[in-house]
Amino acid sequence: MSNVFYDAGTARASKVNHLFARIARRYDLINDLQSFGLHRSWKRRVVDLAEVQPGTRALDVCCGTGDIALALARRGAETTGLDFSSQMLAVAAERLKKTPNVGFHIPHFLQGDAQQLPFPDNSFDIVTVGYGLRNLTSWERGLDEMCRVARPCARLMVLDFGKPANALWRAIYFAHLRLSVPLIGLLFCGNASAYAYILESLKHYPAQLAVAEKMRALKLENIRVINLLGGAMAINYGEKPKV
Repeated sequence: MSNVFYDAGTARASKVNHLFARIARRYDLINDLQSFGLHRSWKRRVVDLAEVQPGTRALDVCCGTGDIALALARRGAETTGLDFSSQMLAVAAERLKKTPNVGFHIPHFLQGDAQQLPFPDNSFDIVTVGYGLRNLTSWERGLDEMCRVARPCARLMVLDFGKPANALWRAIYFAHLRLSVPLIGLLFCGNASAYAYILESLKHYPAQLAVAEKMRALKLENIRVINLLGGAMAINYGEKPKV
């Protein structure tokens, strides 16, 4: 049976927007519970790979409640976080108010469409997305846009749920997403379907190997697939070539 929040067609954006409006206030708590807190170290790995330098401009696409954007700002990047969910951005803004000394540059949060980024070509030295590409109507279009706004030599990172190569581990992992994660969503968010959505969306998302192939098609360089937790999560890394 299809998940109430998943749609493969034109209703995808509105359904995902409705999903994040429902869970925004408990999003960070449930991320901690379902990943046993590991998502924080995975996001730190993304920020480490970004290699922020003085004067660096960074964009975090599908920024959600602002984890990666805030971390990039703490490293000194001039950071913009973009998300289409006003409810998630409201949580990010509250976190910003409660976070002293985030860095030399205070991050700017903006509502917008990851598939039509409101920035000129060649605008950013770092472009990241954490747990967002999978939720787009077209993840390929999202990656196209990330590449378009990246400057030559910019670093692009995609962090998302993956598909483990090992069949046994994949079965155990998918069972966790099918059973444990919706239960956590029901207990702490009052909505099991909102978290059953993760597995449903992952079934339709080709994950880390296809993202790497798309990066190659975009002529990115130094492409890497960094598997985490046996491939249950993954970071795709690439660099935009010099002109």
